Amino acid sequence: MDALVAFFLGIIEGLTEFLPVSSTGHLIIAGRWLTFSDPAFENMFNIVIQFGAILAVVFYFWSDIFPFSRDKEKNKRIWRLWGLILIAFLPAAVIGVLIDDWMEAHLFNPISVAVALITGAVLIFIAEARSDRRMADLSRQGLVAEPSQISIKLALAVGFFQCLAMWPGMSRSASTIIGAVFCGFARPLAAEFSFLLGIPTIMGASFFKLLKAGFDFSAYQWVILTLGTVVSFFTALIVVKFFMSYLKKYSLRPFAVYRILLGIAVLIFCH
Repeated sequence: MDALVAFFLGIIEGLTEFLPVSSTGHLIIAGRWLTFSDPAFENMFNIVIQFGAILAVVFYFWSDIFPFSRDKEKNKRIWRLWGLILIAFLPAAVIGVLIDDWMEAHLFNPISVAVALITGAVLIFIAEARSDRRMADLSRQGLVAEPSQISIKLALAVGFFQCLAMWPGMSRSASTIIGAVFCGFARPLAAEFSFLLGIPTIMGASFFKLLKAGFDFSAYQWVILTLGTVVSFFTALIVVKFFMSYLKKYSLRPFAVYRILLGIAVLIFCH
């Protein structure tokens, strides 16, 4: 039974990690019906299988993030991008460690997730309105459309927006994409920077959870973790390809509508 639960949760994680709908929120909601025989294993599992999803990003963007090619100029651009990603990672790294236990105790529940889903939807609508005004300006002055245009200040600002994702239901993807759009990023670049920022963030969170658990799992639990991680990898790879193509033509508003409907449903049925 645990293997089946891990399989379905891996699919949910892969489907929702990079869409602005909150993977953690969906996993918490799904946890009302999909449960492990060891309840203490569940929260850790939900965080660690994100590692599989983020490996999909590494695979998809490999040529854009591997800084050891023969093209020295390209390598310099990539090293600069990694520097910006690490700067953006710092706020969540510090704040996350400080409030991790408090979050698990107070925010990891369906009602909290529902409120976060609706709050995030409102922010998406606001960010999209700002983006539309910028795109309507024919000169598009100030629009950040290339990684070379990202400054340290902008990267740090997006990093602080990422801290909103510590509230389950807000969505790490939504928080960073919204933050980037507020800072003047074009949607495709906002998504790309969000995904790349997830590499140190999610890997760090996964390792932190494993460290807190002391890596003390049975052989069967390691198999369950591996299964969920592999399933989330392949599912997320499909989603990343879809979402990057989607953002070149369409807005995030349909996801905001979905968040509101889901949030209302959770408030009604999971109170």
